[in-house]
Amino acid sequence: MNAQTDHTDQNVATAQAILSSDKLPFHRKLTYGFTDMAGNLLYTLVGSYMLYFFTNVFGLDVGTAGVLLLIGRFIDALGAPVMGVLVDHTHSKYGKNRPWFLWMALPFTISIWLLFTTPALSGMMKVLYAGAMYIVAELAYTALSTPITSVLPNISSNSDERTSANSIRMVLGNVGNFFAVTFVIPLASFLGNGNDRRGWSLAVGVYAIIAFIILMIAFLDMREKNVNQEKIITIRESLKATKSNWPWVLIVLANLLLWTAYSARNAALPYYFQYNLNDKALISIFNGFSIIQILGMAAVPFVVKYLHKWGTTILMLSLTMIGQIWIGMAGANVTSSLIGWSIACIGSGSAMTMFFSMVGDTVDFGEWKNGIRANGFLTAMGASFCIQMGSGIGSFVAARILASFGFTASKAVQSGKAYLQLTSLSSGYQLLSMHLAQFAWSSTVVGKNMNPSLQPNWKSVVKIINE
Repeated sequence: MNAQTDHTDQNVATAQAILSSDKLPFHRKLTYGFTDMAGNLLYTLVGSYMLYFFTNVFGLDVGTAGVLLLIGRFIDALGAPVMGVLVDHTHSKYGKNRPWFLWMALPFTISIWLLFTTPALSGMMKVLYAGAMYIVAELAYTALSTPITSVLPNISSNSDERTSANSIRMVLGNVGNFFAVTFVIPLASFLGNGNDRRGWSLAVGVYAIIAFIILMIAFLDMREKNVNQEKIITIRESLKATKSNWPWVLIVLANLLLWTAYSARNAALPYYFQYNLNDKALISIFNGFSIIQILGMAAVPFVVKYLHKWGTTILMLSLTMIGQIWIGMAGANVTSSLIGWSIACIGSGSAMTMFFSMVGDTVDFGEWKNGIRANGFLTAMGASFCIQMGSGIGSFVAARILASFGFTASKAVQSGKAYLQLTSLSSGYQLLSMHLAQFAWSSTVVGKNMNPSLQPNWKSVVKIINE
């Protein structure tokens, strides 16, 4: 018995040594981050400006735009698990995830450009074009974003290296976000020279070219481990990987709530500044200040060392709620609102970093519990599904509240009730959703059970050693 115990301890020690030596080169962490930077450079425009573009540039009424956003997001959310299964079924010399960056770079960038291009159509044909391009662009992003998250467990077996790589990814993703939300309106105004439709098409076209180049660089430098040992996962096996994987279920719930709140805030922001504060220029200024969340994201690996993943997540969600309360109390005080906005951005950006990192950990947990490593399906539901569905619900709620209080883009002055609801969307609604997300997370010990001392994939490493 003692001999068997000693043998097991020796195997575990060897496995720990292998994992600790599994270091990811910095340039690979950097180019891994390029995938999210390229994605955010374009997709942030959809999340932050799609409703505004449809109503104030494209020419749809707010009710129609809201319905299109909800239907499109719902269809794309259903496509997320399908995309996850496709990733699990992929087998190529590049691995399961890496080839998707090559295959989807052009469809993704072109579809986003066409989405922000207004054709010479009218009536129902114009609505159909908007709906069709929105769904195509969303599906293209799902096909690109799913492997961004699902490749993380395959580029390193070391949880700390994954957290570090994911933090760099989120930092660079926010660099893309910064350039998208800060400069697209000034660039569109400059290139359009009074023609908003022409300006938006040209501006997004410039962004699309840059994003394509960045994605190609990321593809060329990325490497997946154990490509030849990866096996194709069936649909039944993908579903089985969720059995008893309660950390995954809770992360999906919490991440969905977080993205619902985040999207409601972003959808309301352009209207809030243009109609409540009567200063459209504040949209770019506040969005530009969102780059401050990089400070929180960069600090995540260091905070995790002291608070672990569970404590870090709770801290960042708390900061987000404090920032939103601050904004709600600031009223017309722009300086005070900016302080609250900065606090909220640091919190929400860092919380998203933690959720994406922990989704990768649930892949290990599922393999430990069920013997199945379904990277694609689990991460697609934990990341892409939550982003798509949460964004759709958040944007739809924003549009319906605006419509119910008589918002019309042609009106220079909106109703007082619309002002009140815009303020509510900028603070109260996402505050409630983020509180629910925090409760779903803090009511469990999931974070405590997903710490590095319980590395589920040690089981696989020990098996390889014994073989």
